[in-house]
Amino acid sequence: MEINTPQRGQKKAMLALVESNARHSFEQRFRVLKPSSSAIQEALRDALSLENAPKRIECFDISHIQGTDKVASMVVWEDGRMKKSDYRKFIIRTVQGNDDFASMREVITRRYGRLQEEGVSRPGLVLVDGGIGQLHAAASALESLGITDQPLASIAKREEWIYVYGQEDDPVVLDKFSPVLHLVQLVRDEAHRFAVTFHRTRRNADRLRGELARIPGIGEKTAAKLLRQFGSLDRVREVSEDDMAAVIGKAAARKLRTALLPELPAADPAAQELADKSTTILE
Repeated sequence: MEINTPQRGQKKAMLALVESNARHSFEQRFRVLKPSSSAIQEALRDALSLENAPKRIECFDISHIQGTDKVASMVVWEDGRMKKSDYRKFIIRTVQGNDDFASMREVITRRYGRLQEEGVSRPGLVLVDGGIGQLHAAASALESLGITDQPLASIAKREEWIYVYGQEDDPVVLDKFSPVLHLVQLVRDEAHRFAVTFHRTRRNADRLRGELARIPGIGEKTAAKLLRQFGSLDRVREVSEDDMAAVIGKAAARKLRTALLPELPAADPAAQELADKSTTILE
């Protein structure tokens, strides 16, 4: 198969015209899919029948495994971008068992109760991950604080319908190519990612602390160092003694190697002595 590229004449001119048309078509589509910040705010206001165009969205999600290690996340979209400096993590304190609605009520109460105390303005839209049940849980929390004018919506994962508080009987169903739907999905998915990551980190920390609790001389600070460096108990099991020693020191690393990996053969004494002399200990 041969591909010929014209260098001159009518065929080259035709190729240039095709390239120009393709570029124009792409730029038109790009502008449709990536509207300006103000345009997407206005489109969001119209789609959700909001009084004002929201410049800031705060979105919440709950994460746990069968009711254990319950946590929540809050992520922020502001003026066209995710504002990671304003993200927040929550450990659920008052809810027993697997009750996502109660967990959402706790988080919303804590977040906006604090904003009330600090005199900080609320976002243009509060978004929660879930269906009508999560929406009503968030609404009841706001009402308990005396807040009745906060724009509030939820997005259900399965149908990708958006429920706006006060008009739940008429969910907003957007075209799958809608920039508004893409924005809401983006914010919802980021809240979910942030919540799951936080939950996984806490679960790994609990596992690591549980294993370390039975090892004399290994405490909370050591566990925290290992978790920050390696991320999980499984990763700690995989790393070499030298790698552990660089984080927590030779003596603690040797204890951990013996306790966590008893099935591995001991290091050669001569090689270990040489390694000990050359290892830099970071505290």
